[in-house]
Amino acid sequence: MLLALNKPYGVLSQFTPESGSAWRTLADFGLPGRVYPVGRLDADSEGLLLLTDEPGLNTRMLDPKHGHHREYWAQVEHIPSDAALAQLARGVKIGDHLTLPCRARRLDPPPALPPRDPPVRFRKTVPDAWIALELIEGKNRQVRRMTAAVGHPTLRLLRARIGQLMLADMGLAPGRWRELNPAERGLAGPSL
Repeated sequence: MLLALNKPYGVLSQFTPESGSAWRTLADFGLPGRVYPVGRLDADSEGLLLLTDEPGLNTRMLDPKHGHHREYWAQVEHIPSDAALAQLARGVKIGDHLTLPCRARRLDPPPALPPRDPPVRFRKTVPDAWIALELIEGKNRQVRRMTAAVGHPTLRLLRARIGQLMLADMGLAPGRWRELNPAERGLAGPSL
C-alpha cells in the first residue's frame, strides 16, 4: 500500500512522540497500521509525504543514485537574484557537504496555498518571494540550509511534488490522506 498525506505544519514525520515535544505526530491522522513514512518532512515543513507498508520502497525512492526528483516550494526573505538562483542550481556548501546540482526558479505568481497556522511572520521592511527547488537528495534541513547559504532564509516550506505526483492535483487538504491508485503510483516513481 502507498499513501499520500498532505502533512500540515507542526507534525513530526513519525508515529512516536518525542519526550517534551509539543509537536503532533502521524499517529494523530488515523493512518492504517504498519505504514511508515518514505523519507521525512521536518515538523516545521508541510506538504506531500508518502507512507507505505512495502519493504524496500524507501531505498528505491530516496537513494540519490536513482535520481528520484522532489520539488519544494520555499517562501524566502528578500527577492532572490538570478545569480542566487544559479548558485542554488549549481550546488551550495552546507556544513561539509556540497549539494548536488538542482533546478531552481522563482514562482511568480506565488502559489495559492491555504494559510499556515501559525502564520508566517510578516515584516513590512523585508520583502519575500517564493522559489521552487527540485532536488534528488534530501539531507537534514537541506532546503532551509541552502536558501540561508545564499542569503535568503526560508520562512515557509512545502514539498509540492514527488516524481511527477503533484500535491496540488490530489485534492488533499492539510491533514488529509488517501491511498494512491495505480496511475498515481506510476507518477510517484517508475519502480513503484
